Amino acid sequence: MTWLVIHAPNVRTRKEGARGFDETIGKGVGCYAINRRLFSQLTAGCGVVLLCKDRHRRAEGTLVKLEPNGKTNNNIQRYEVHIANLREVKYKSERLNRNGVAIIND
Repeated sequence: MTWLVIHAPNVRTRKEGARGFDETIGKGVGCYAINRRLFSQLTAGCGVVLLCKDRHRRAEGTLVKLEPNGKTNNNIQRYEVHIANLREVKYKSERLNRNGVAIIND
């Protein structure tokens, strides 16, 4: 199964007004920069891992859809990531790219 791993630190929310771990779980939607190579590996129904590395929290759910939402300063597409059935699970860290995103296959 393919998993989209995204980092939603609570520290970032205070500094940048971004959605943190708790808000993403509550709303089931987060906004993340995902490059084309990673985006091409994603389909509705794949797994999503939401991490908060600063507080050692992890939640898992299912990808519903990705909606484009602007671009970063270095021209990477941002997406509203809609996630269903997010539930907190035991923490396990994952390696992420510099945008705080990764794809893992198990």
